[in-house]
Amino acid sequence: MGLYRRGHVWWMNFTYQGQQVRASTNQTDRRAAELILGDTRRQLREGAYRITLEERNRRFGELMERFLREHVIKKASQRSYVGYVKRLRAFFGDGTPLADITPRLIVEYKNHLFAEKLAPASVNRHLATLKKAFNLAMREWEWCQRNPVLSVSMERESNGRDRWLTVEEEGRVLAACGPWLREIVQFALGTGMRMGEILSLSWRGVDLTRRTAMVFHSKNGERRTIPLNQTVLSLIKERGTLRSLSTDLVFPSKTHTPLESGHLRRAFRLALKKARIEDFHFHDLRHTFATRLVQAGVELYKVQRLLGHKSPMMTQCYAHHYPESLRDGVEVLDRIKPVSHFITVGSGGRGVEAVSG
Repeated sequence: MGLYRRGHVWWMNFTYQGQQVRASTNQTDRRAAELILGDTRRQLREGAYRITLEERNRRFGELMERFLREHVIKKASQRSYVGYVKRLRAFFGDGTPLADITPRLIVEYKNHLFAEKLAPASVNRHLATLKKAFNLAMREWEWCQRNPVLSVSMERESNGRDRWLTVEEEGRVLAACGPWLREIVQFALGTGMRMGEILSLSWRGVDLTRRTAMVFHSKNGERRTIPLNQTVLSLIKERGTLRSLSTDLVFPSKTHTPLESGHLRRAFRLALKKARIEDFHFHDLRHTFATRLVQAGVELYKVQRLLGHKSPMMTQCYAHHYPESLRDGVEVLDRIKPVSHFITVGSGGRGVEAVSG
C-alpha cells in the first residue's frame, strides 16, 4: 500500500477485497496525502473502508446508460437530459470507475462548462443531472455508498431576466415565421406551455368539447390541464382537419415524426433575426404568457396553476407587473384622518382642552 502521483494529485494504491484499488486522495500536498493514507489503512484494518467493490467495478458509462433507460425515459424533457448526459460522458469517460468520480473532478467539469461559455443556470442543470444519477446509484441500485456531487456547490443563478414580447413585437415575430412555426408560437403565447410540453402534446390530451389540453408529463412530474382560449382553440381545430393518422402528435415534423427541439430553436432564432427582435428566447414566450395575465389583473394563484409551478414563490416574480393589485393596501390610509390634541388657556388661567379632527 502506497502513494503515487498523477499530475499534481497524490493517489493511493492498495488491494481491497482481492482487487487492486487506485483511489485519489484529492491532495496535492504529500504530507496531507499521507494522513489520508494512514486513515485509509485504519479503515481497512477495522473493515470500515467506504468504497465497495461494486463502486470500483461499476463504470460511468453504465451509470449514464441506466439513468437514461430507467429515469430519463419518464421525463417530458428527455431531449435536454440526453444533451446533459452526452456532455457528462464526453468529459468523465465511459470507462471511469464510479469510485474515481471525485468532488475535485466534478469541480474541474464545472470549470470546463464555464470555459465553454455556459450560463450558471445551465451549469447547475448539468450538476443536477449528475447528482440525480448518483443518488439513484447510491439509494436504489446500491452501486456506491456516496454521492460526490453533494460536496460540490451549485452556482448562484441570476433571476433578473424579465423579457416578454410587446404586442407590436409579437406582430413582427409572427409575420417573420413560416406557417408551421407561427402556429407553435401562437400556441405557446396562448397556453404558456414549455417547448418540451408542446412538442410532446398528443391528440389524446386534447379535449375540444371541454376546450382543454392536458400535459401528461410536466417538468415537475405532475399532470396539468390547461384551458384553451378561443384563439388557441381555433388553431387546434384547424390542425385537426390536417391531422395525420400516422402520428398522435399535435405538432409533428413534416414526415410525421417528433419535431426536434434543436430544429425548432434554429427556426425561431431565424424568425427573431428577421423581425429584428433581440435578447429573446423561445422560453420567453412562456414569460410573455404569464406577464400578460398578471398585467391584466389575473390573480397570481391562477397564474401559478396555469404555469404548473409547485411553489407560489416561482410565480411571485411576475407580481411587479401589476402594482394596481396593491393599491387598495395604500388607499386605506386615505380613510384614516389625523387627530391632534392641544391645550388652550382660557380666562382665569384655566386650561381648556380642545380636540381638532
